[in-house]
Amino acid sequence: MKNVDLCVLAENWKAPFVARREVYRFSGGIVTPRHLANEDSRGSGPAGKITVNGRVAYPTASLVSWLEGRLKVPEDAE
Repeated sequence: MKNVDLCVLAENWKAPFVARREVYRFSGGIVTPRHLANEDSRGSGPAGKITVNGRVAYPTASLVSWLEGRLKVPEDAE
């Protein structure tokens, strides 16, 4: 499997946290806020989740790490 570095997402974001409602934009449409809410309810969402005034956000580095942990790239992909 090829190594894919998603750190470019964090480099382009320029903020320490990603609001759950912004995760679709952050990930380029790969992950939806609803999917993250479901993962959180299962206890398998990104680490370090915070809530401010009822809104959920994730540390940017933690979200990138979580995405990389779920990444699957076919071996023949270039």
